[in-house]
Amino acid sequence: MTDDERFMRSALAQAREALEDGDVPIGAVVVHNGRVIGRGHNQREKLNDPTAHAEMIALTAASSFLESWRLEGCTLYVTLEPCAMCAGAIVLARIARLVFGATDPKAGACVSLYNITTDERLNHRVELDQAILADECAVLLTEFFSVQRAKGKK
Repeated sequence: MTDDERFMRSALAQAREALEDGDVPIGAVVVHNGRVIGRGHNQREKLNDPTAHAEMIALTAASSFLESWRLEGCTLYVTLEPCAMCAGAIVLARIARLVFGATDPKAGACVSLYNITTDERLNHRVELDQAILADECAVLLTEFFSVQRAKGKK
């Protein structure tokens, strides 16, 4: 197993925590020098907060750990391609590398709809790797939304 797969599995464990809370199963971890320094999973439902995305929570935890908003030298692993809000936060945090699992054709802002993390007009660009454990990440989301639709939700 590669380091990318190992850390994506940690992000998937976070996604499962979101699922247990009844939220969209997306998870994220921030890694610095081979060590997880920030974890997060979607908590929008739990916190009634539209900004409580997995990435935002993981970035906040990592910043707290490093006692700096600059997360230079860090890699963010997330199970789903980040949205525009999260992609912007990733750039602002100076994340060095982003690794995600499944693409998000409806809201993805790294490759699907926009390319915020690699846009040359911005003051920071992020190295990007995608499709790490993509099928496993996508299945978790597909199953969640299938159940939600059967309940008449989302």
